[in-house]
Order: sequence, then C-alpha cells, then structure tokens
Amino acid sequence: MDKSVSVAAARLKKPSWKDPRLLIGVLLVLGSVAGVISLVGTADRTTQVFAAREDIAVGQVVTESDLAIVKVRLDEVEAGYVTVERGLTESRVALQRVAKNQLVPRESLGVADALDRKPVAIALDEELPAQAVPGSRVDVWVSMPGVSRAFEEPEMLLPSAEIAGISTGSTTLGSAKTTVVMVLVTDAQMPKLLGAQANKAKISVVWNPAGVVR
Repeated sequence: MDKSVSVAAARLKKPSWKDPRLLIGVLLVLGSVAGVISLVGTADRTTQVFAAREDIAVGQVVTESDLAIVKVRLDEVEAGYVTVERGLTESRVALQRVAKNQLVPRESLGVADALDRKPVAIALDEELPAQAVPGSRVDVWVSMPGVSRAFEEPEMLLPSAEIAGISTGSTTLGSAKTTVVMVLVTDAQMPKLLGAQANKAKISVVWNPAGVVR
C-alpha cells in the first residue's frame, strides 16, 4: 500500500476516548463553561441594604419606616452598611447625617449616649449663601457686647461646624425675616456658644467651602 494512503487513512480513523488530544479538548470546553457560569453568578450577586428615604439628621431616632430597601453590589465593603439580612437594631439614633437615597453606613447609627455633637439653634438676620445647606460646614463668629463701643472685635467660636438644618421665620411683628441655622456643637464647645447667646452677642455664620477644621 502506498505510504501516503496509509497516512490519510490514519487521519480519517475515528478518534478514541483514550486519545489525549480529545480529552484535553473536552477539559478546555468544560473549563470555559464553568468560568462563564462563575462570572455570571458573580455579576448577579446583590445584597439588600437600607437607604434613607429622606434626609436623616444627627440625633434622629431611625426606624425602618425611615428607610427603603435597595439591591446593590457591595462585595468586600458589605460589612460597612446596614443590610436587611442583619436587620435594624431598635432604639438606634443617627450619629451622623445620612442624605436622602444614601446607603446607611453601620457607623452612622448608634445609641443616644454615643452622640458627641448636639444641634443648637442660631438665629440670623442675614441670609446664608446658597452653598450653606444641611451637611455643609460653616464657621461661627461671635462679637460680644462692648463697653466703649457696641460690640467687641469678632472672634471665631466654632470652626467648621456642620449644619444640621435650616429654617426661616419672621420677627414678632412680622416685619423682618429670620434664618435659624441648626449647627452641631460638641459638649466642650457648648458653654461658650450658650454663654454668647445669653449675653446677646452678635453671632454670624460664614460658609466654610473647605469644610475642614482649622
């Protein structure tokens, strides 16, 4: 028999399951399918977590009625957020502000005794800049009543205080509008601010664009 014919016949011979090339091909196909399944499974892995329905202020008691349930991919940062699976512990208060639609960080909730800042109302006659909104930072300046002149030189009392809320009102006669800013004050800062208010000091609030403590 011609040698070329023998080679062609060998090539046309039905492969055996013992053929290592066939086994390698099958393993490659199975590995590819397993990889695709694993990738799809990872892409679909979402976690149910709580998000704020509306802005949550510092000191506010938080219940499930204040929260919405959303599905997101958190992967390795899952432990940092309040998940539906772990649930929401009762009598939790907000230790930091949580904005509307923001996922709720676990560190943002705690007990009332853990609050290191409390909101204090400051009434202002002047308007605040548009950038001064809840969550932004302001510097609080105080001018104490003077003897020889109306007020002493202004001094910064609270650097980079966080705004907890803003409301508008009017004077008793309704002739002038007043802006009431709720700023978060630490226990250490509280006596000076309350003392300034009791002594009818002139208090001004200045937006701090850097948002940092000097």
